[in-house]
Amino acid sequence: MKTASPVRCVVENPSIVGECPVWCPREKALYWIDIYAPAVFRYEPATGENRRWDMPEPVGSIALRESGGLVAGMASGFCFIDLESGAIAPIADPEADDPGTRLNDGRCDRAGRFWAGSMPEGVDRPVGALYRLEPDLSCNKAFDGFLISNGLAFSPDDRILYHADTRARSVFAYDFDIETGRVANKRLFCTSDDRYGEGRPDGASVDEEGCYWSARCDGWRVVRHAPDGRVIGRIDLPVAVPTMCAFGGENLDVLYITTATDGKPPEALGDQPLAGSLFAVEPGVRGLPEPRFAG
Repeated sequence: MKTASPVRCVVENPSIVGECPVWCPREKALYWIDIYAPAVFRYEPATGENRRWDMPEPVGSIALRESGGLVAGMASGFCFIDLESGAIAPIADPEADDPGTRLNDGRCDRAGRFWAGSMPEGVDRPVGALYRLEPDLSCNKAFDGFLISNGLAFSPDDRILYHADTRARSVFAYDFDIETGRVANKRLFCTSDDRYGEGRPDGASVDEEGCYWSARCDGWRVVRHAPDGRVIGRIDLPVAVPTMCAFGGENLDVLYITTATDGKPPEALGDQPLAGSLFAVEPGVRGLPEPRFAG
């Protein structure tokens, strides 16, 4: 990996919780969200335009659909979003019996499934679960028993699923069957020690070399892990709370990083006036194309 370029702010925006950057090669644009604004954004690097669509409820994750528009994990469950008309079509609410939870981090696998994990709002209950939405719109639980679902990513060979529990400061790896969507053999991939300012693992991405990039909430950094879990690189940021990273650009050689203010007013942010903004850096390695939802 070559030396990374300087980090630059590409959209100055005090997002409450910016999240889920997704590069669209067809449009040469980056979609991303603010969970609690709530809103969906579309950033076009060629023009600098950052368009905004307000949402009626918190939106935890999005992915592009093969047929157009977005699929999303929202407070009320899985939904389709048509940005042109503004229509939101419910698909399934896997936790309709628990109004204290919502869907959070998510992304598509290369078989066209959309995955999203749940988390409780405001309380510490290990009731989070990871769900997969199939192209036929059936919804299945993969596993549960965690607090905050994050860090979802897939290895380049489709044999490993990564998943983080942010509150537990841990990322786990699972054997993954791309044909069936089943996961097995949970094991610890990496941990962070917040006592030493390492932050907690939040959203993530995998590069073409199979390395796992982890945004570290409250850690002022994004960390690169080798496939065996070792830390082999880091990118320092001018803000405390990076939330997720994703590769984009025409050559997939730009790492976009969303960040958060966590609702703090500007006067409380001290030495991080750009908190909540969207950042970009050329890390010296390329990413992988982001799959689209096939349903």
